[in-house]
Amino acid sequence: MSHHDVYAIGNALVDSQYEVSEAQLQTAGVEKRHMTLIDSARRAELLSHVYGLPVHRTGGGSAGNTVVAVAQLGGKAFYSCRVADDELGDFYTQDLLSHGVATNLTHTRAPEGQTGVCLVMVTPDAERSMSTFLGATADIDATALHPHDIAKSKVYYMEGYLAASPTGLDAAIKGRKVAVEAGVALATTLSDMTMINFCRAGLEAMVGNAETGKLDYLFCNEEEAQVWCASTDLAQICRQLSQQARVVCLTRSAKGCLVLEGEEVIEVPAVKVKAVDTNGAGDMFAGAFLYAVTHGHSHAQAALLANQCAGKVVSQVGNRLSQPVVNALKAEFEKCALIHI
Repeated sequence: MSHHDVYAIGNALVDSQYEVSEAQLQTAGVEKRHMTLIDSARRAELLSHVYGLPVHRTGGGSAGNTVVAVAQLGGKAFYSCRVADDELGDFYTQDLLSHGVATNLTHTRAPEGQTGVCLVMVTPDAERSMSTFLGATADIDATALHPHDIAKSKVYYMEGYLAASPTGLDAAIKGRKVAVEAGVALATTLSDMTMINFCRAGLEAMVGNAETGKLDYLFCNEEEAQVWCASTDLAQICRQLSQQARVVCLTRSAKGCLVLEGEEVIEVPAVKVKAVDTNGAGDMFAGAFLYAVTHGHSHAQAALLANQCAGKVVSQVGNRLSQPVVNALKAEFEKCALIHI
C-alpha cells in the first residue's frame, strides 16, 4: 500500500517576489522570462534595485510548489530537499509541515550556511523573471533521499532544475533507480529554457530511455517544448514529445494544454482569466494533474483540474493558492468529474 501519492526531490527556495516595471527589469539587467542562477554578490546587487518595494515572501522551489499543491488538494506528498540552519531554513521547513508535506528536513540537522532564495520580478504583462541564489540547495545530494518512502509512493517526481547541480542530479537519478525497481511511476518537468540550453544532458538523464526506464509523465510549456525539439511546428513537437514519455502535458497558456498519449492528442481548454502573475503556474499544474491521476481520474480530467488551478495562480500575485481557494476548485471539479471528457 502506498504511503505517498507523490514523492518529489527538488530545490528548497524561499521566494521573494516584487512587482517591477519593464524599465526597472532592464536597469537591473535581468533576462525576462528566464531563470538565471546568481551568486551572493549578484543577489546583493539585485536587492539594491528593489529596495523599498513591497515584497511577498513564500515557500518556493518548483517541486516544492508542486507537492504543496498535491497536499492542498488532499493528496499525500513527501519532499526531499536541503536548507541551511538559518531563519529562512526554519521558515521553509515549517511551511512544508504546515501544508501537511512530509520531508527529510525533519530527520536531519541542517548545515550552516544560507538557505536558497529566488528573487522573482513580475512585470505588468504578468511575466516572471527569476534570479536564483541556490545557497544550501546547491549541495543537495543522495543523503536527502528516503528510498523506503520512494518505493512506497505512486509517483516519483524529479525537478528539472536539479540538472544544474551535479550532486542534485546524481541524487535525482539514484532516486529514479529506486523508483524503477519498485515499479513507481516516473515524472519530471523541463523546468525552463535555460535548463534545456545549458543542462540538457542532465534533463535527458531524468527523462531516461528504454534501458533506464521510460518516463511516465512529462510536463513542459510550449516555449520549452520548442527549444527541446528545436522546432516551432506543433505537429512535429507533439510527435517528438510523445516518444519521451507515456503521457506528456504540453501547456499553452491561454490556449489550454495538450495531453499527448501515444498517437492520441487531447486538447483541454484553459479557463479565461486576467493574467497578473505567472509565477508558480506550471508547478501548480503539475501538482493538480498528479493529484488527480493518483486519485482515479482520467488524464483529460486531470488536465482540466490542472488548468483550473493554474488559471487561479495566474490571476493572483504569488506562487501558491490559499486553502479556501483550493477547496472551492476541488469541490467544483468533483461535481464535474462524473462527466466523461
